[in-house]
Amino acid sequence: MAPSAVYYSQPSSASVQVPEKPILAVAVPATGPALAIGSPATAQDGKYQSLITSLEQSRQVERHMVDRLLDRATTLPPSSFASVHVSLSPTEYNELVPRLSELLVQLLGGLEPLGTLHILNLDSALPTLPSELTLTGFTVLSATQEGTLIAQKPAHSVTSSLSLKSAPSAALPLRKKADPDRKASKKALWTLNAPSTPSIDAESLLTAADRERPTACEPAIRGAPRRKKACKNCTCGLAELEAEELARSNVVLLDGAVDGQAREVSQSEKERLIAAAASAPKATSSCGNCYLGDAFRCSSCPYRGLPAFKPGEKVEIDFGMDDI
Repeated sequence: MAPSAVYYSQPSSASVQVPEKPILAVAVPATGPALAIGSPATAQDGKYQSLITSLEQSRQVERHMVDRLLDRATTLPPSSFASVHVSLSPTEYNELVPRLSELLVQLLGGLEPLGTLHILNLDSALPTLPSELTLTGFTVLSATQEGTLIAQKPAHSVTSSLSLKSAPSAALPLRKKADPDRKASKKALWTLNAPSTPSIDAESLLTAADRERPTACEPAIRGAPRRKKACKNCTCGLAELEAEELARSNVVLLDGAVDGQAREVSQSEKERLIAAAASAPKATSSCGNCYLGDAFRCSSCPYRGLPAFKPGEKVEIDFGMDDI
């Protein structure tokens, strides 16, 4: 059975008219399961044992240490205790400040409705305890000069659940009647083949030039006039014909003779001169007259066909000015 509260009326003063209002005094102790919370300090000085002995005379007592509650090693069953008694030393109360709200929440959940919380041996510790209790959901009943503060859990705690069956059913809003004309216009707006959208014939967009079939590439004939060069993926034989004509054609080398005149050579001779120019720095001369020109070179001279150059100069042939 949870403890019941006693109320009394405050007497009115003769000089000041104060309306009578019931003031809550203290909770009357009653039988019911109790929870005793202590610490190693209060267990050593005997205050925790004396608290348990006094409570066991009238009720069943469950014992816990405060550090096990803070470490979540012990969980309090919800709404199971008619009263909770906390006995710590003033130093331990001050050390409890950072986690005070966490402890009060656990104690509020373990108390029955109208259950009382008794905090003993406060002295001057925890000056903000009444405000912390109020913020947690307790109602502060009294504070004695001996350092004891008594608070009570309300009959309807913020943690208590409300049955959905008892909740009044909310009225459902009436649905508006849809306008059929507006619904049809909205449907036609998102329709691809709306009646208001004229259709376009794709065939009418083509011209006579678009309808003409492209002419096929005719087979290449040697000596016949040509209108273009061979395509990249040529299939008419024009690419092979151009390659053959290129191999048979001659190249005119500017300054290709000894006297500096132009000289006409074949493609094979052009390739030989390119290879000779590439290997010229590596070739060695036995007579030392190779730089003078073809008139002073041997028949097997690697510089044969190259223009005259200065001793030690790198031989370069510019084929960018070739003329066919």
